[in-house]
Amino acid sequence: MSLGAFGLKRAVPVVFVLICASLGFVSCSSYSSVKKPPSNSTMRLMVSQGVSSATVAGGIFILNADNDTVARASEIQAGSSPGLMVLSPTLATLLAFDSIGKSIQVINTLTESNVGSIALLGDTTSMVLPATTTIAYAAVPSATNNLWTAPGAVEVVNLSSGSINTAIGIPNAQTVVSNPDGSQLLVFSNDSDSVSVISPSLALPPVDQGCDAAPNSVCTVIPGFDRPVNAIYSGTTAYILNCGAQCGGKQASISAFDLGSLTVTATIPVNGATMALLNGSNLYVAGLGTPTGPTCASIKSAAQTAAIYCGTLDIVNLNTLQDPYFNNPAMEIAITDGYHDRMDMSQGGQLFIGSSDCTEVGDVNIPNGEVRGCLSIFNTTNNSVVIPPDNGDVTGLQGFTSRYVEYVVEGGNLRIYDTTKDVLQTTQITLRGQLIDVKAVDFF
Repeated sequence: MSLGAFGLKRAVPVVFVLICASLGFVSCSSYSSVKKPPSNSTMRLMVSQGVSSATVAGGIFILNADNDTVARASEIQAGSSPGLMVLSPTLATLLAFDSIGKSIQVINTLTESNVGSIALLGDTTSMVLPATTTIAYAAVPSATNNLWTAPGAVEVVNLSSGSINTAIGIPNAQTVVSNPDGSQLLVFSNDSDSVSVISPSLALPPVDQGCDAAPNSVCTVIPGFDRPVNAIYSGTTAYILNCGAQCGGKQASISAFDLGSLTVTATIPVNGATMALLNGSNLYVAGLGTPTGPTCASIKSAAQTAAIYCGTLDIVNLNTLQDPYFNNPAMEIAITDGYHDRMDMSQGGQLFIGSSDCTEVGDVNIPNGEVRGCLSIFNTTNNSVVIPPDNGDVTGLQGFTSRYVEYVVEGGNLRIYDTTKDVLQTTQITLRGQLIDVKAVDFF
């Protein structure tokens, strides 16, 4: 699990950079001369490229978002096949999961370099780096240890030492969500009606029984949910997404969960709930609600399509805890189907919603026919939906506050949308390989 002696030396700058970034871009003496990164760009995107063939190695591209060009000719090496990425709040550290090496690659975004690799016990699709610290968390559903009765853990990743502090046993741990300072984690397990509440600072290294021996100081298991899959933190409340029938349960809903008393204070039924985004007092919630989703023909807002099933978008008002879209065909908002796990609000109020394993229609290479993939764009100003003519899973979304553009990774390709028109802008960037995720690593 450790980087070894060489890796430890390489991991040290991560800590220093995080501290520097919290004080200002050029506050620390060792970085006082660094005004721009090596790519000479201060509006950067990083795009992870997985392995798509034996001749294309994985890496991370650096793009200049100011003029949509490749900012640096060479990629950052990040293991064999980097995919999922997460950023520190300061944007100084980026973590990329290498699916072949089963490792977290640690990227210093100021020096644009890989500063270390930390092995996990298996695959992860959920990582968090919550605060200006050097501790990250990864949910690993296949992790095993003799102390646990079932596979699954959240691994506490120490970026300072380049190693795993401890692995906390949580059966079938699939998704981990953190409060802002990393003192509390909510962990969601496959095929479960409970939520695990974790205090990671109390976990004993190198392996903690955690939820395998709950309740204890590290883990409290809260029952009474309906196939919960994710949560949105907002102050002292977490809004739990209950997947319901889509995940083998009963009814999709949002549970308002008080983080002090660890109790549910309200439950709001919705049409489907696997992904959500909080914007002001509105919680935008996407999902299917059933294993297939409703028929597109049953939703009045659904445009004519060859796809049989659609997903739905609900808008929950958190002031009233009401959802006028639930069970109301006249108001239901139809989006593409699949498992919704990406959302981003772009400049101008365009909500980009991405899913995987959706119903694809048509072929982008055949003209004049319907083409439909896993991306939906909801206009929050007039409640209209655009489904762009593109195929593939959506695995990355990134918008900006200074430009009316949205960067989308769909079907392994990077697309740049003009959010004033919800169409592809004229300038596009063609990158080799199978692209997976995209993150902005500068504040603008």
